[in-house]
Amino acid sequence: MTFAMPAPPPPPAAHPDAALEVAGLAKDYGDGMGLSPVDLVVQPGELVMLVGPNGAGKSTFLGLCAGLLQANEGHAYVLGQPVGSIEARAATSYLPDAPVLYDDLSVNEHIEYIARLHGTQDWESYADDLLEMFNLTERADDLPAKFSRGLRQKAALILGLIRPFSLLLIDEPFVGLDTPGQETLVDVLADVAEQGAAVIVSTHQLDLAPKATRCVGLQDGQLHYDGPANPEKIRTLVGA
Repeated sequence: MTFAMPAPPPPPAAHPDAALEVAGLAKDYGDGMGLSPVDLVVQPGELVMLVGPNGAGKSTFLGLCAGLLQANEGHAYVLGQPVGSIEARAATSYLPDAPVLYDDLSVNEHIEYIARLHGTQDWESYADDLLEMFNLTERADDLPAKFSRGLRQKAALILGLIRPFSLLLIDEPFVGLDTPGQETLVDVLADVAEQGAAVIVSTHQLDLAPKATRCVGLQDGQLHYDGPANPEKIRTLVGA
């Protein structure tokens, strides 16, 4: 029988007050695709647009920061705690690009489950506000598994927002949303950042650019740009 020694703990975070600190973070899938070593610090209250062409490494980056993927190199921290730790997971709300919903729970039942699981205070009134903002009040007792792509996306967004978090990671949240839903999401994300949470959104939605405090561009798994969220620059980074 072989005995595998536990991995050594990561070094202390250099920026323990940062919402997210990434130091030499890299992912190798073995086929040349993934993420080259990235260094990045995101402070509380920042709204960051993560942009780049398909295959640039955006989803990989978010998955690593959420603790859902294992890095080959480097480290990441949420509020000074290693990604994947209980403390980091408790502070992070992550929404993947495809909504994850239970087949047999209504929207309201989903909301109550997530809110109680994460100890959300006064969640009922907050849930009512979110349902109204995303125009789902009349569908709150329906099964979201039977919704259209856009309605499922709205339901998933509500679930990501109903729990407490200091870091919000969202992958392509505007896909499938109607125009009112897109406008609502822009306002909600800006409001979340104004209240002190850090928000990182993988999106090419230019309507978000005026609200964003920063743009991070990836190309071929490498950090290519870190600066103002200028629409023309975003178009260049996306390849449009």
